[in-house]
Amino acid sequence: MALKIAFQMDPITDVDIDADSSFRIGLEAQERGHSLFYYTPDNLSYREGVIFARGHDMTLRRKKGDHVTLGALRDVRLADCDVVWLRQDPPFDMGYITTTHLLDRIHPQTLVVNDPFWVRNYPEKLLVLDFPDLTPPTMIARDLATLREFKEKHGDIILKPLYGNGGAGVFRLDRNDRNLASLHELFAGINREPLIAQKFLPDVSKGDKRIILVDGEPVGAINRVPASGETRSNMHVGGRPERIGLTERDREICEAIGPLLRQKGQIFVGIDVIGEYLTEINVTSPTGIQEVERFDGTNVAAMIWDAIEARRG
Repeated sequence: MALKIAFQMDPITDVDIDADSSFRIGLEAQERGHSLFYYTPDNLSYREGVIFARGHDMTLRRKKGDHVTLGALRDVRLADCDVVWLRQDPPFDMGYITTTHLLDRIHPQTLVVNDPFWVRNYPEKLLVLDFPDLTPPTMIARDLATLREFKEKHGDIILKPLYGNGGAGVFRLDRNDRNLASLHELFAGINREPLIAQKFLPDVSKGDKRIILVDGEPVGAINRVPASGETRSNMHVGGRPERIGLTERDREICEAIGPLLRQKGQIFVGIDVIGEYLTEINVTSPTGIQEVERFDGTNVAAMIWDAIEARRG
C-alpha cells in the first residue's frame, strides 16, 4: 500500500547524495511507490489544534546537481500523513525539542520516526547512562571543580558539549594538558549546559565503529578512522570510513540495548563503539546507511522501510 511520507529535515538541496541517510531513505520510499513531502523544521506549526507543515511535494533521483524536484509550496496537515521522519541534524536545542513536542501531537496515529517523545528524553549522550557497564568512565557536570576531579582521577580524558554533534567542540585533555579551566570558561560563555567528560580510549586510533540498528537489531557497521593528528573520527572532520564486521562484544552491546530501542520506537539508530566500549547512542539524526550499503551490499534502507511498513500494516 502506498504511504504518504513527510520528511522534516535540513535543506534537501544541500545534501551529499552519496552520503546522506535521509536522501537514501527517501529514495527507497519512492522506489516502493510511496509519495514524499518535504519541509524544514522552521515550517512546522501548531494552528488552533492542528499540526501543519509548509513545504513541497518531492521527487528524488541519484543524479548529482539535479537530485531533487520540488513542487509548489503548500500546507499539509501532518495528521493526514502516514509517516513523518524527524531527520533534522542537532544541535539538540530548544528549537529541536519544540519540534518533538509538536510531533507528539500526531504520533502514533501518524507514525513519527523516531518516536519524538523518546528522542527528546533519550538524546545520544544521555541514553548511554542507562548502561554504565558498557561505557567508559563518564561524568556530566558544569562545575569546574567537579570536572577537575574527574580529570585528576583518569588523567587522559575527552571533553565535549553535552548536546553537540559532528565532532564539534570535542577536546582531548591528556595528563600534561593545562587547558581545562580555559575550555570550561569558553563553554560557559556560550551556553548554560553541562559538559560531558569520558576517560580517553586509546583504541580510538584504530577507529570509532558506527553500528546501525534497525528496530533494535544490528544490520551492519562501518569503522571511522581519525585523520592523522586527529582524535575525532567523525566523517564531518575528515574521518575515513572503512569496512568492518561485528565482534562478539559489539553483539553483546546490541543485545543489551536493542530491546529498549525497539520498545521506545527508535527504529533507526546508530551507536558508536570504541574498542570494547559504547560511547553514544544516536537517535536524533543518525547517519551511516550509504557507507554500510556500499561496503556490505546490505540494503539497510529497505530494512528500515520493512520495519515501518510492518508497523503501519
